[in-house]
Amino acid sequence: MSKLVYEHLFEPIRIGNVYFKNRLFSSAQDYPGLTSGERFLTEEAAYFYERKAAGGFAAVCVGDMLVDADHGRSHPFQMRGLDPMAKVNMTRVSTAIKRHTAVPSIELVHAGKNADINLMPEGEKFVYGPMEFVRPDGVQVRALDDAGIEDLIRHYVNAAVFAMQTGYKMITLHGGHGWQIHQFISPTDNQRTDKWGGSVENRMRFPLALIEAIRKAIGPRIPIEFRMSATEFLPWGYDEDEGLAIAKMLDGKVDIIHVSAGHHEIDMASMHSSPTMFMPDGDNLRFAEEIKKHVSTPVATVGAYTDPEMFEEIIASGKADIVCLARQTLADPDLPIKARAGKREEIRPCLRCFNCFSNSTIDGVFYCAVNPEIGREKEAFFRKAPRFKKKILIAGGGPGGMQAALTAAEQGHEVILCEKKDRLGGALLCEEKIPFKKNLGIYLARQAAMCEKDPAITVRKNCAVTPEVVAELKPDVIIAAMGARPVKPNIPGIDRANVVGAEEVYLDIEKAGKKVVIMGGGLVGLEMGVYLAENGRDVTVVEMAPGTLVTPPEGGTSERMGGIMDMPAGYPLVQGVALMVKLSELPNMQVKASTKALEVTEEGLLVETKGEKYLIPADTVIYAVGQRPETEAAEKIADLAPEFYQIGDCVAPANIYEATSQAWQIAVDIGQVI
Repeated sequence: MSKLVYEHLFEPIRIGNVYFKNRLFSSAQDYPGLTSGERFLTEEAAYFYERKAAGGFAAVCVGDMLVDADHGRSHPFQMRGLDPMAKVNMTRVSTAIKRHTAVPSIELVHAGKNADINLMPEGEKFVYGPMEFVRPDGVQVRALDDAGIEDLIRHYVNAAVFAMQTGYKMITLHGGHGWQIHQFISPTDNQRTDKWGGSVENRMRFPLALIEAIRKAIGPRIPIEFRMSATEFLPWGYDEDEGLAIAKMLDGKVDIIHVSAGHHEIDMASMHSSPTMFMPDGDNLRFAEEIKKHVSTPVATVGAYTDPEMFEEIIASGKADIVCLARQTLADPDLPIKARAGKREEIRPCLRCFNCFSNSTIDGVFYCAVNPEIGREKEAFFRKAPRFKKKILIAGGGPGGMQAALTAAEQGHEVILCEKKDRLGGALLCEEKIPFKKNLGIYLARQAAMCEKDPAITVRKNCAVTPEVVAELKPDVIIAAMGARPVKPNIPGIDRANVVGAEEVYLDIEKAGKKVVIMGGGLVGLEMGVYLAENGRDVTVVEMAPGTLVTPPEGGTSERMGGIMDMPAGYPLVQGVALMVKLSELPNMQVKASTKALEVTEEGLLVETKGEKYLIPADTVIYAVGQRPETEAAEKIADLAPEFYQIGDCVAPANIYEATSQAWQIAVDIGQVI
């Protein structure tokens, strides 16, 4: 009998009366697309959560069930609980999770003082919380009295009972990140002077009373998981020492202490709740590890986990009992199955690019940069085999080309993937060794390896697709994924020896001198600036678009780029916040918005801001002002096959998500009609 590679990770655990088949839990997630206009779970929600269960997670948590549907909402589409009309679809979702032997959990939440008053019923527009105060938006927040607190506890109890009746086998209480329970725990949000406030013991009175009431109502068989912030990461909030005291008071009262960190209402702190690419893997593990030393209750850790090697070490060393994944379940919902089989190299890592969060914030749907099935779960479950098998030639081995090849091969087509360079990966290969882009390098290598070993895919490197190559191969279908090339600004001095493109510097950082000015404040320019600043360069980023000043909690100001605020095509909104937080930590990097580059000189870059011309001294000037699609190369082969498609940068500058999404859909569509 073969031994499991990750034997501790896949050791079952029994909590309460519930059996969990391994130590990998899918943490709570929700987004507007999972609820109907009436805010009930939809059919799409069942497929979204079922996909994680089918991938082998031991537990799958359904996010954001409101305990007070009228006064607890922070965004329009949060799920309504305690409504008989919600029963059918809530049961369908729990059943979809259970049929894959996963445990369905549900997260109970309330926005408290952060509730959106505009979403409340007419005639009942009021916000309540631990303290009476006026919010910055002018809304008066009412302080809960004893009767109001008891009533709120009843809301939670009724929601927990309702969830149990609809098939959920674990209750998750969100007691962190600035939600209502956390507001009672936080010394910032709760400055009451009665028995509900003041000392940490008094501030914990509400959550402990709530837990006791829920336990009495649902009995001992259903586990209660409590999600907490180990520290608020705020100068005026509680620190990890008080977080440990909070955990000790939860010990023995709940069945799982789920250790997170941060506060979602403050940008600087929210980046610790969902760690950015600029932070280490498992950035919050240290808090779970410390809490684990002092409690007997099983401890779960969450935050920026992608690698089963790390998961195994966490469980084997006793740093935590459970590893919870959120964004990584989007990147690869099959991670547990692959890890159990020892196929670590086939796992798609989360890039921490925040494409998922940005799309859910703006458009209401999770879309993952590296997994085009997310947002199409039903379609992926019932993907049709093509009626006709085709010979497909793919021109370009970047992210879009590789995804097209892999999906077309899955569909049963014969695929020839041609790349003009000696490696698959495309233009992004220049970033593969950047420390905070580590997962990008892993992803590109993974996709390339999967293409190389697939028997249905023939890979040709050092092979540009020309009319002659098409004539030789005689494909039925051509997919042009030729990418784009950097735009070189047309300004005086651009051909000087002290000017280089961003890609060149990524490949060889020694091409950048001590003082650097970067033309272009988009994603490429700002991330390049972070890379250089972290490597000891003094960096100035110049951007023509206007900026907005924001004040970090520690004081001072950082200039937020207009490009980020205005979100040009392909720019993830939340990654912009992550960049601004990172900028506030880099004293050797500054951004000049509303600034036009005029001329490169021997001494640096001549610019103009609000009519004033001046020189920014620099040893090196780097341009990162955009990409120009390789449309001419694509046009030369467009008429040489019965079917022709263009994807990604080949059409217009795009991000990884747009390239992989188009590639997946086109590959699925091929052969369905002719």
